[in-house]
Amino acid sequence: MKRYVLLILIATFLYSCNSSINAGDLYGKWKYIKVEKPHAYPPDSVSTSELRAQAPYIQFSKDNLYVIIWGGTPLSHGKFSLDGKNILITEVLADGSTRQFPFWVMSLKDKEIIFETKGDDGSRVTAVKE
Repeated sequence: MKRYVLLILIATFLYSCNSSINAGDLYGKWKYIKVEKPHAYPPDSVSTSELRAQAPYIQFSKDNLYVIIWGGTPLSHGKFSLDGKNILITEVLADGSTRQFPFWVMSLKDKEIIFETKGDDGSRVTAVKE
């Protein structure tokens, strides 16, 4: 009996680790509550007081558009698509050109998301849905 319970727990864990993101779960406004740079040397983060003052958020809409607001002004905008646990961002730059990069979603539960960009300058963001 214990063996079956253990197998069910392992299967559930593996399924949850490999499940992909549903776009419907992303739609809406996500307020940043924590921003870190875990791969920087030394690791760095944005202070709680700065997050309160700047009020950053990312908003995903049903037409696959996103916008990141920081300090009341758009920091980034464009389109997004999904690929497993990645949010693929196509950012529209000031000159009209685009660049693409992924947000790897570490966790998406109810009203909290944790995602990060890769590399030495990558950021990890924890946000809550409003």
